[in-house]
Amino acid sequence: MFLACSFWLVTALAMNGRVDEGRQLFKRLLSLGNDLGLFSEEYDVSRQRLLGNFPQAFTHLTLVQAAKTLGNPNADVRARYVDREPVHEGHR
Repeated sequence: MFLACSFWLVTALAMNGRVDEGRQLFKRLLSLGNDLGLFSEEYDVSRQRLLGNFPQAFTHLTLVQAAKTLGNPNADVRARYVDREPVHEGHR
């Protein structure tokens, strides 16, 4: 299982109003880290161990984004789409 994609799923769930489901997945994913809370690139479900590059910054960045989104699931949506001023031709 590619861990960055799993944390992206948490973010997507939260941004789509499925915050409780996102939190449950987030808690499960956090339990996969090592004793220091670090993550590798992948997790082998059948062998229950971390695989790939370690520690993997990309995984940790997606973990932080997922935590941020769970804290305020609509903030990113508003910032990207609602709070923007319209772009008019010639005024870019």
